Amino acid sequence: MSEVYTVKLNPVGVEFEVEEDETVLDAAFRQGIALPHGCKEGRCAACKCIVTDGEVEMLSYSTFALNEMERDQNHVLLCRSIVSSDIEVDLLNYDEELLSKSIPVRNFQARVSRVSSLTPDIRLLEIELDQPLKFWAGQYVDITLPGAEEITRSFSMANPPSETQKLSFIIKKYPGGRFSSRLDGELDVGSTVGVKGPYGTCFRRENRGGALILVGGGSGMSPLWSILHDHIASGEERPVHFFYGARTQTDLFYLDLFAEVARSNPRFTFIPVLSHAPDDAAWQGERGFVHEVVDDHLRRFAYGEDLDVYACGPEPMIEALTPVLQMNDVSSDRIFFDKFTPARA
Repeated sequence: MSEVYTVKLNPVGVEFEVEEDETVLDAAFRQGIALPHGCKEGRCAACKCIVTDGEVEMLSYSTFALNEMERDQNHVLLCRSIVSSDIEVDLLNYDEELLSKSIPVRNFQARVSRVSSLTPDIRLLEIELDQPLKFWAGQYVDITLPGAEEITRSFSMANPPSETQKLSFIIKKYPGGRFSSRLDGELDVGSTVGVKGPYGTCFRRENRGGALILVGGGSGMSPLWSILHDHIASGEERPVHFFYGARTQTDLFYLDLFAEVARSNPRFTFIPVLSHAPDDAAWQGERGFVHEVVDDHLRRFAYGEDLDVYACGPEPMIEALTPVLQMNDVSSDRIFFDKFTPARA
């Protein structure tokens, strides 16, 4: 029987148990304690904190996430921390609302119900779980393809949380991708997959003032589509501005659905942005990179104060967008994105 230790989180005063063979973050997930996290693999630093008492050993991690000086000062990554005693931890980043929205991470079995094409390289994967999954709009799960060599990838739900058993995912198909390459034929209707979750801190915050800004690129549409429809269903009266970056018009999708949302919700605007539109009159919309257009709109239009910004897309998009938002006086605690770093599918 394995040893069980106690983890105390300061300054929130939360305590939970961890077994000797599991990471602190996994123990928190298992018991429904939502801590800041991202990649879950020691690469992103989202779960970095300080151990003030007790013994912790670290599994392998990236020194970009935790450098030698930080380690010498008792900083750890909770996703790579194995304890051998009771410990106390000072959280560097914590969110009272995140802790209040805790949902235990669980394992599910699922059956593929549909795979369809949205663009030449984006697919819609729909699955049906063996039991309902509770999650918040914007969260994600890990999906595992069975086989001699299991393949696991993280994908955000595109459906709203009201749909608890039939989940959908907008997934980018990469050339030679070990997971995504199976979406064109090999992973067909009736195939079984493993699902684990929910994860993620980029979920819709409820009952807030100010405009709601959604910024996506590529398959980053997925969690934002969930957030948008969850917001509409809530009945909250907030202006919503959805910026979506793509290369060309062939990379855009759901345009008819966005038009339908706009007709039914006069406070909603959809702003597609093309980075590689040809120099002709065929495209009348915004051109450039999506973060540049967000910057232009924030400077030119009165979006007001207390903005909430939810972003999902390629890592360079997030890295370019964050300083743009900060320079436009968007508070850092109202900028939401998940730092999970999936392999190239």
